[in-house]
Amino acid sequence: MRALAAARLKAGWSELQSVFSRLIDVALIVLGAAVAMLLRPAGEGYSLGDGTFVAISVAFALLLFPLFGVYQSWRGRSKRRLVGHISLAWFVAQACAVALMFALHRTASVSRLWVACWVLNTGVALVASRFIVYTIRSRMRHAGYDLRTVGVTGIGAHCENVMAKIAASPASGFRVVASFISQPTTRLDISGISVCRDLKAFAVAIRAEKVPEVWVALPMSEEEALRDVLEEFSGDLVNIRFIPDVRSLAMFDGEMVELMGAPAINMVAPPLSGAALLQKAIFDRLFATFTLILIAPLMVAIAMAVKLSSRGPVFFRQTRKGADGKTFKIFKFRTMRAHIEKAGVVQQATRNDPRITPLGAFLRRTSLDELPQFLNVLRGEMSVVGPRPHATAHDDYYQKIVDGYIHRYRIKPGITGWAQVNGFRGETDRLEKMQGRVEYDMYYLRNWSLKLDIRIVIATFMKGMVHRNAY
Repeated sequence: MRALAAARLKAGWSELQSVFSRLIDVALIVLGAAVAMLLRPAGEGYSLGDGTFVAISVAFALLLFPLFGVYQSWRGRSKRRLVGHISLAWFVAQACAVALMFALHRTASVSRLWVACWVLNTGVALVASRFIVYTIRSRMRHAGYDLRTVGVTGIGAHCENVMAKIAASPASGFRVVASFISQPTTRLDISGISVCRDLKAFAVAIRAEKVPEVWVALPMSEEEALRDVLEEFSGDLVNIRFIPDVRSLAMFDGEMVELMGAPAINMVAPPLSGAALLQKAIFDRLFATFTLILIAPLMVAIAMAVKLSSRGPVFFRQTRKGADGKTFKIFKFRTMRAHIEKAGVVQQATRNDPRITPLGAFLRRTSLDELPQFLNVLRGEMSVVGPRPHATAHDDYYQKIVDGYIHRYRIKPGITGWAQVNGFRGETDRLEKMQGRVEYDMYYLRNWSLKLDIRIVIATFMKGMVHRNAY
């Protein structure tokens, strides 16, 4: 009965917090509209349409914010994703309000400047309010308040890793009070935890401490162990969460998604989300535009030198595979004398290759022959940073014998990459070289961030464009 009463009290408190959050959001939206009014041109009056617009926006916010999960508990979840949810929910609510105002023919008297300022300052206020609440709660949890006790059970290193993460994230508000780890690999030095020898003892500790939640950290193959836990707590009002170990199975992060109302784990899927791809595309286009403007005189000078140094075109164009295996023509300054290659055979450049012109050797050694690829970036065929593209004949060969090679096609190839700044450049005359390059590319795909892209660009310039393997 006590557990039931505590659960009801907790549910009532959560509902009260949700109502309070809604009231704060409504206040911020109305206050944001009022502040934006101060920026209107002098002498411009206020109309009934302004008030109608505010009321409609508030209504859409109250309707749509719950659908975007804004009022769900974000304990232990990504705060960056929360910011994305709030921002998207607010802009969608405003877009719906604008559409309805157009339908009602009430937009003629509404100031565009006021709407723009209102959307911006309210969006910032909504995000800032969450960060303030998060900061306050984090300090409370560090001080020992607003904690949620959990029990953790599982097998080996995966279960130990889950417990270590909880201990390293006190701001999340979770505290482990009991654990049972089968086949332990190390001794965790975490004070205040009842370490149990079997599942029965673990269940007794959970009931004695009145722990409301149990986390089960198991490999996907341990179905029987999961059933044992579920059976043991079948008569208790305990929430049970399953944290599967998919690291050995998933190519990238095993993200949980929903498909037609059913949960699904991405085992092999695009490593970058839609939002991440958008960030990367914006960075690529801006960086390529700025760079092409900056190096335009240098490219003109190189083009003239290539044309005058030997017979043939200025640019060398060759088919490469891009994102999702789609082919495109890559641009490079021509560094070899005109020659005919055998059909289906692409011979890599080697040291002292007689096909390379003296100017071409300099361009290759300094990587200046790669500069035209910024045109490919501007056309959306390549990225500034990504796995380096290879000739399609090499792709067809290596994807059959190098593990993970085909997954390099999941994003656009790059002018520079994580493998290149770590020394993997030039000829891949041994299988080990290509395997090493692919391993670095896979690390990049699993750990992508805009910060990592910028770091790679800086490393490319800091280490210099000249490399002993570039010939």
